[in-house]
This record gives sequence, structure tokens and C-alpha cells, in this order.
Amino acid sequence: MTPLGILLISGGHERGHYALTLAAAAAALGRPVTLFATNAGCRLFLTDAPLLADPREAALAGTGVAGIAVLLEAAQELGLRLLACEAGLRAEGLVAAPLLPGVTVAGVASFLAAVGDGQIATL
Repeated sequence: MTPLGILLISGGHERGHYALTLAAAAAALGRPVTLFATNAGCRLFLTDAPLLADPREAALAGTGVAGIAVLLEAAQELGLRLLACEAGLRAEGLVAAPLLPGVTVAGVASFLAAVGDGQIATL
């Protein structure tokens, strides 16, 4: 199947949530998926991700929609490749911040190589 690359450049809840939703759904369909977070988007991959404390997480749980914590767990179980942009971490002052298990620090070239001739979605 065609690889899917998702470029997350925003630190907002909606974009982080939907990047994970899209990534998990594509992986569940058998597509190889690389989720590349840069700049504020890198916050999604922090051990103490501020998006997990967003009030919308509780609201989603109340509607039966998977929240970020559930989607991150699914992403790891489905074998998504999770990349945090080295330059994005530097730009946001997050170089020393602990990242979730399974997240690799890499550059844009690694992201593009992983996607190859596949599709790229930007959120």
C-alpha cells in the first residue's frame, strides 16, 4: 500500500487529535504511516504532553471518541513511525524534554525518505 506521511506543525488540540486519528486509521487499513511533528507539533510527543490535559480530552471521552492518550497507544500498537523534528524541538526549546517511548528524533530528510512516493498530509 501507498505510504502516508503526516506533517504536524501545530500544537493545537484539534490538529494533534486529528493527526493521530488519521494516522491510526490509515495504519489499521494496512498503510505504512509516518507521523512527523515539528515546531509546536512536537508537544504531542512529550512525555507530559500538554494536550492530554486539554479540557477537550474529557469532552471526547464523554462522547465515546478516542482521545489523544488512546490514539497514542494505538499508534504504537499499530507500528506507526513517530518522528520528532530535531530542528522543531530546538525552535521550541524542547531539546532536553523527555519524549514518549518509540519517538525518534530525526530531520526532514528522514521523513521524506520514509514516505518516498507516498502521500503527505499537513495538519
